[in-house]
Amino acid sequence: MTGMKATGQKNLMLFSGRTHPSLAEEVAKELGIDVVPTRFDTFANGEIFVRYLESVRGSDAFVIQCHSDPINESIMEQLIMVDALKRASAKRITVVTPFFGYARQDKKHRGREPISARLMTDLFRTAGADRMMAVDLHTDQIQGFFDGPVDHLFALPILADHIAGRVDQSEITVVSPDAGRVRTADRWADRLGAPLAIIHKRRDPDVANQVRVHEVVGEVKGRVCVLVDDMIDTGGTIVKASEALFEQGAAKVLVAATHGVLSGPAAERLQNSRISEVVITNSLPVPEERSFEKLTQLSIAPLVARAISEVFTDGSVTSLFE
Repeated sequence: MTGMKATGQKNLMLFSGRTHPSLAEEVAKELGIDVVPTRFDTFANGEIFVRYLESVRGSDAFVIQCHSDPINESIMEQLIMVDALKRASAKRITVVTPFFGYARQDKKHRGREPISARLMTDLFRTAGADRMMAVDLHTDQIQGFFDGPVDHLFALPILADHIAGRVDQSEITVVSPDAGRVRTADRWADRLGAPLAIIHKRRDPDVANQVRVHEVVGEVKGRVCVLVDDMIDTGGTIVKASEALFEQGAAKVLVAATHGVLSGPAAERLQNSRISEVVITNSLPVPEERSFEKLTQLSIAPLVARAISEVFTDGSVTSLFE
């Protein structure tokens, strides 16, 4: 069965791009359906072709794709999938991006810069998306960039419950790796009933990208510090933050982040650091060469499946987080 019917013969259909098929399969299994069989071709010059192997007319279509390596290709593939659905008369199209590309380019820091996150939402709207669903967007305002409903899912309950089962909650201090992540850390502190500390980075004005000192604001001596972030890219920020915590007498440092981008030296950096565990979700695929011993990957498939189910049955996505 590739779809499920609801009153008035509504038909839920799940489509997956090629970047993270295992997550889509897991989501489909949770929903009790199959991913719609799709033919993909990449032509010699890199152009992408998509064709669905069964009728999608009148369906409530959900197109899942993680914006993963190679990122621009995975975005283009999803846009083409949406266009194909629109032209094949799908009734409603929801773009599901567990990891939404270009989310870090959400404002102009200086003149002559793009706001690429806004361009992304415009592209999906133009392609024919009626609705968007994402997990832990880099910043909340991206929801306002898309002209239509946006379901913003949070992996915090999944990650926090794992951490709570690992260490004594009375010993935890939640730590924000920089001033920009304080709101995320605040939600964590509420969830775990733990105090909050912040790492204040002082940049060297004469050297680009060089952080000169890390000051820890808050008491971390003898505490189990949980560094929280929305994504780990090269791991540099997190490793430096953990060193600052150990310098202030932290007993142990764990890291929790939704998206494991894990570019370049990340795996080696994190494995060789004094961090005891790095907990991420499967919002992005982690290939063999980016995996490491200290890494724990938790599945967001049940969360995504429940959200899709709520949207399909006109239920409440908000209720998942209350």
